Amino acid sequence: MRFGSFDDKKREYVITTPQTPCPWINYLGTGDFFSLISNTAGGYCFYQDAYFRRILRYRYNNIPNDNNGRYFYIRENDDFWSPCWKPVKRGLTEYQCRHGLGYTIIKGVRNGLAVEVLYFVPIGNNCEIHRVSLTNTTDKVKKITLFSYVEFCLWTSINETDCIHKNFCTGEVEVDGSTIYHKTGYREQRNHFAFYTVNRPVTGFDTDRESFTGRYNGLDNPDVVTGGKSKNSITEGGAPIASHSLTLTLDPKDSTELVFILGYVENDKEDKWEVPGIINKKNARAIINTFQTSASVEKAIKELKNYWTDLLSVYTVKSSDEKLDRMVNIWNHYQCIITNNLFKSELYSNSGTCKSVGFRENNQLIAGFVHLQPMEARKRILALASALLEDNGVNIYCQPRAKKGEVKPVPDFNGDPLWLIYSVSSYIKETGDWSILEEIVPFHNDQSKAKPLLEHLTRTFNYVINNLGPHGLPLLGCTRSYSSLSSDIYSIPYENSSEVSADKDSRTAESILTGAIFVCIGSEYAAIIERLGMKKAAASAKVKIKEVADAVKKYGWDGEWFIRVYDNCGRKIGSNDNEEGKIFAEPQGYCVMAGIGIEDGMAEKALESVRKMLDTMHGLVSLTPAYTRYQDDVREFSSSPPGHKENAGIFCHSNPWIIIAETLLGQGDFAFDHYRKTAPAYREEICDVHRMEPYVYSQMIVGKDARQHGEAKNSWLTVAASWNFIAVSQWILGVRPLYNGLQIDPCIPS
Repeated sequence: MRFGSFDDKKREYVITTPQTPCPWINYLGTGDFFSLISNTAGGYCFYQDAYFRRILRYRYNNIPNDNNGRYFYIRENDDFWSPCWKPVKRGLTEYQCRHGLGYTIIKGVRNGLAVEVLYFVPIGNNCEIHRVSLTNTTDKVKKITLFSYVEFCLWTSINETDCIHKNFCTGEVEVDGSTIYHKTGYREQRNHFAFYTVNRPVTGFDTDRESFTGRYNGLDNPDVVTGGKSKNSITEGGAPIASHSLTLTLDPKDSTELVFILGYVENDKEDKWEVPGIINKKNARAIINTFQTSASVEKAIKELKNYWTDLLSVYTVKSSDEKLDRMVNIWNHYQCIITNNLFKSELYSNSGTCKSVGFRENNQLIAGFVHLQPMEARKRILALASALLEDNGVNIYCQPRAKKGEVKPVPDFNGDPLWLIYSVSSYIKETGDWSILEEIVPFHNDQSKAKPLLEHLTRTFNYVINNLGPHGLPLLGCTRSYSSLSSDIYSIPYENSSEVSADKDSRTAESILTGAIFVCIGSEYAAIIERLGMKKAAASAKVKIKEVADAVKKYGWDGEWFIRVYDNCGRKIGSNDNEEGKIFAEPQGYCVMAGIGIEDGMAEKALESVRKMLDTMHGLVSLTPAYTRYQDDVREFSSSPPGHKENAGIFCHSNPWIIIAETLLGQGDFAFDHYRKTAPAYREEICDVHRMEPYVYSQMIVGKDARQHGEAKNSWLTVAASWNFIAVSQWILGVRPLYNGLQIDPCIPS
């Protein structure tokens, strides 16, 4: 079942019903100002940081879903409705939402009045534009009242649920003509404010939420709209909103346009006030004056579309498969860039209150957009490298803007530092810029301990080989996500069970997956230093890499597939000896990617086992059989119900590893079959099952052991976008950057 269709010419997804299985969203913004917007205009926006600079309030996990956004109400006689369907949810004779690259257009028609709203963030400006176009399609004069509505967040998002008592005492606004200024906190430490304005004189306004809605009404039937008149309320300490009312008369077949601007402004601390108590509006007026006319808005949206055209033209494919073309040329690229912009933190499934990002995921993500934005990739690499610890352990969560990791780092994440080598090698292959290795980079943002980036890579490589276990395999240490096993196999408090914990004294638990990753990524390190003329060091590195590869073959092979780990007691996990969790997908993919077992048939047997035991109509499950009860030795893998997340869910992040592995063995049919099962465009026909957006990857799809098999979860900001682009572009289509040029080696299906 479909809820829309692709418009490849316009590079848009066209949604034809507001009642999608869940909110289908888009992201707006290319610089510092970003927005999330759903197909019914829900969502929020922020400046740089959704934690400290959230502009619009949004209520997560609410009933009904997707509450609060940029809403408009149309009132004609006693009838009122919303052109974006929500919040009123009154029937529309026509509805359409077009999610494009950096913009969204929502159109609603009722009683012969067509209202179309264009939402976008203009390049180089800290604001959202809401262009409202109204057309009277009847042969009668229409007199209507239009109401706008946004609710302001009091800046620090965590305080929305933490400090409600204070929120009721701090809200503050100013009103100047058609502009409503949100200046909560401005009188004290803040020097920033927000505003919402319209380019017409208004007949009324409201800034107090309760005055607008009424004490016991909701946004579907607010007091002001049902009564047909604004109250001109000024909030003092309450919940600040911005609502305008405008009375419009439209002759038959007549049209008109309004331009609303939702903006963010910072003033110098010494220049905060026009006069005491009145904010300095000079910078706000500059933004307002820039977009006062429809012509200026049209110029800005054209500039935005040209920006994306130029960016996406770097890599294109033309094939006989339109779904492949639209994924590679448009939506996969778009998702990679958006994910890079937002650091995997601002989602409908993540409140944005976590200021840190995953070190491993962000290094992996770089390979998916470096060909589009090489300088952005360079900056990100240096920022991530600055979060490494001096002993080249790593904080799994770091703050790229602050260039450091969490204040309380968790030790012994033995595999994570390797991904810095991966991102640097991807950057050098794509750009040929070897000078990045000479950049002086601090450890944990401590300039007194700064070293060239190459030294960071060397310490990262050595960190792994200095932490090998009894079988010569990398110590398991603490791990997370697709490697959610821990060397501490003993119980930990329930409230921490989904996180990580390590037995610091353990030198027993070992990871076959980390061993394979080390062989694969370590080989890139050896190639880099060899090209720099460090022949002796490269030869030594290759010896260490071979030793680990041999250990993986000797101790990691279970007869039909590679095992996952040895636990703290030396027992195998991911072995045919286990009752549950006999086989895991990740080590099969990465062992083959590392070239382990290709020559002696192990690789082919491992992939045959994957096809036989892990494959489903919706993709490859992460393990099988699923864990039916919680087990201390496998931790997070058994903490979810069977078929969900790490417990036999279908991870769109690691499925591409199997795709790449299949191409290495020349299995183009199997590779493309795996690719199609999780690629969003190929799942459009089953949107009622898939539920999430059919134009971007989700983190995971529910596995075969669950009732909701095939349902996707956690869309948009996932490194799955990067890995799937690499799998299809570099390995199926076969266009791969190398240190000395470009290799063309496709492995396409028959």
